[in-house]
Amino acid sequence: MDACVAAVDYAYPWADLITRFKFKQSTGLAASFAQLMLAAPWAQPALDQADLLLPMPLSTARLKQRGFNQALVLAKRLKTSQEPGLKLKADVLQRVLDTPPQSSLSRSERLHNVRHAFAVNPQRLSDVHQKRVVLVDDVMTSGASLNAAAHALRIAGAEHVTGLVLARTPEPDF
Repeated sequence: MDACVAAVDYAYPWADLITRFKFKQSTGLAASFAQLMLAAPWAQPALDQADLLLPMPLSTARLKQRGFNQALVLAKRLKTSQEPGLKLKADVLQRVLDTPPQSSLSRSERLHNVRHAFAVNPQRLSDVHQKRVVLVDDVMTSGASLNAAAHALRIAGAEHVTGLVLARTPEPDF
């Protein structure tokens, strides 16, 4: 990933609100979350320069369990405030491996867990080739998932990949 922009720290009160959004299907929060994301420094320039807006994909099993993809809901809200030239495409990046939830794993396990979990849809390679991509997700903890997805996009020829997330887990103080 070439850059990543986060709107807020994954801490109170945001952590509780994101949990409601993600696991209690409180999708009405998405509009406010998108406004927070747009207000983050460097978010608007990243979107202005992007060709594609892609949500982080969920595995089929996780999508069935949850009932919606929270990253797609956020991406749709972000798209409504952008120029018509920015394309939102939910079928370009795919989750090809159903892996255990990242939240239950250590940092090194997270990196290994998602290393080959993402791929670009072979029928959509031309959508990515030499394009600037903004990859949307709700929370970034270790960055393993976003980096693995960005790696798949780069292999497919993406010119630049910026992550845009609602919340970032703060780095621990050592």
